[in-house]
Amino acid sequence: MPRPTPAQLVYGSATVVLSTFAMLLLSQTRSGLGVGVVTVVGLASGLLVALTVPVARVSRTSRTSRTSRTVRTSRPMTGSERAHTRAHADSIHG
Repeated sequence: MPRPTPAQLVYGSATVVLSTFAMLLLSQTRSGLGVGVVTVVGLASGLLVALTVPVARVSRTSRTSRTSRTVRTSRPMTGSERAHTRAHADSIHG
């Protein structure tokens, strides 16, 4: 299993602290069982956030690179346009 990055640790820790604090304030629980449940839910949410941070970054990057290579036109290319595009591609790649 890869080691967590500093960003993952910060996001996960902040989520644990803030979500647990918010749930304790909103639920107004006083029992030990209620505090335990809120604590476990806060830790689970922090773990979920820490593990999903890289997934969101990768999906945005792949989506951006995929759309930047795609050229959409509203009409088909003519023969001279195709030849120009092919010649340009050949000059770049070879």
